[in-house]
Amino acid sequence: MNLICIQEKINKLIQKKIMKLSKILHVVSVVMGLIGITMSAWVVLFWPVDAVWFRVTRNVMMFCSITSILAAIWLQIGTIHHMMLEKQGEVI
Repeated sequence: MNLICIQEKINKLIQKKIMKLSKILHVVSVVMGLIGITMSAWVVLFWPVDAVWFRVTRNVMMFCSITSILAAIWLQIGTIHHMMLEKQGEVI
């Protein structure tokens, strides 16, 4: 499938009001936040200081968890912006 065909199917789903784009963004941001929090809790509570598991160190895992949390925040800001546009009647 090409990108235009996928975009048309997404637009049809949004037009049918099955799932608004803001709802999808919200779900993705919640999932990213939970992943980030779980990863950081795992690093702090269970990861030994000098251990390397699957070529991943404690610092790398902490940076990944911080990146996931920042991505969740960014998606949530995008969701709020998109909800404001939907309230005004603008369709993206």
